[in-house]
Amino acid sequence: MSTSFIQISDCHIDDEKLVMGVDSRSSLEKVLSRIKTQVFDALIISGDLTHNGTPNSYQLLKDSLSCIDNNIYAMPGNHDNKHNLSTAFNTELQNSFQLDEWQIITLDSVQNNKVSGFLNEAQLCFLSESINNSDAKYIIVCLHHPIVSMNSDWDDSLSLENPNDLFNVIKKYSKVKAVLWGHAHQSECFKYKGVSLFSCPSTALQFNGPEGVGYNQYTLHSNGKIDCKTHWL
Repeated sequence: MSTSFIQISDCHIDDEKLVMGVDSRSSLEKVLSRIKTQVFDALIISGDLTHNGTPNSYQLLKDSLSCIDNNIYAMPGNHDNKHNLSTAFNTELQNSFQLDEWQIITLDSVQNNKVSGFLNEAQLCFLSESINNSDAKYIIVCLHHPIVSMNSDWDDSLSLENPNDLFNVIKKYSKVKAVLWGHAHQSECFKYKGVSLFSCPSTALQFNGPEGVGYNQYTLHSNGKIDCKTHWL
């Protein structure tokens, strides 16, 4: 018995057609065309939905996402405007939802006017309370910023500033099985004391790795195993 969800990240949709030299909306729509042919239970967007956070850019994104019938869960990245994102998607900036025996908890790691991330006390408390209140057998945590070195040309000073505070929470709970993020525009997987760590590629362009665009698909098993496959276009 298994369930599945898809993670996309760093779409960088903007009022302008070209972002960082690429047509980010066209790239996203190619990804979504592939995604909509697959079987999955939810779609997570792990930040930088837009490039400059304008209301119109979120509407453009929603128009592109209209082909997806599944539940969509969005969290902010450093390029997003939190108010405009929350208004456009009618959502809180952190969420918790369940897929069979798995609970997925999203966090807001964005700081005002900074590229790097930080999980404040409120976010860490939200995580602890969500885990404590969950009757799920297994937990996945998702945020925008990387929590370990990316082992690449990526500048790790732009990642989460306080990863140890996050690790101090999740190490208390053996049912935390994975942490997911975006931000680095790079597909990679790591391990931390038995917890799987997954970095999602961008739907716009990569800073490290293949020249294409991609997304991660996760298969969640009833025995606590999680499989991740990166799909490239």
